[in-house]
Amino acid sequence: MITRTLTLLFLFFFLSSHIITTQQEQNIWRTLSTVQLEKQYDEMIGMELITPNFGPKIRALEGKEVIVKGYIIPSSGKVSQEHFMFSSLPYSMCFFCGKAGPESAMEVFTKKGANIKYSEEAVLLRGTLRLLDGGLSGLIYSLDDAEVVD
Repeated sequence: MITRTLTLLFLFFFLSSHIITTQQEQNIWRTLSTVQLEKQYDEMIGMELITPNFGPKIRALEGKEVIVKGYIIPSSGKVSQEHFMFSSLPYSMCFFCGKAGPESAMEVFTKKGANIKYSEEAVLLRGTLRLLDGGLSGLIYSLDDAEVVD
């Protein structure tokens, strides 16, 4: 009886954590896409910049550990990366190719000394979400201390 109860408890906690992880990875890009983007001309540099207006749902994620599924866009080579762009869409449809907006991509910095192998397949990452102002890069999200979720 005790063994059966412990087994059921283990299964409950395992399955509930898996469901939460799956729900979070599926909803994170949807939540991040609710950002309102405004283009403003910056007279000092003489060009238009993207200014994000993050809503309360996005602000609530700032500094929190999140799990996000997406595609690696390597910054150098295709072996392994410590710093790269990450997109909700495959490379051929990503923000940098003009098919989506900055809400569909983020800059990724791995945990110190860690490398993430490049893959053309979707990858699941865990890290701390940081909100950016857009600025010259146009990026509005960053994932810090990232690691692959198996």
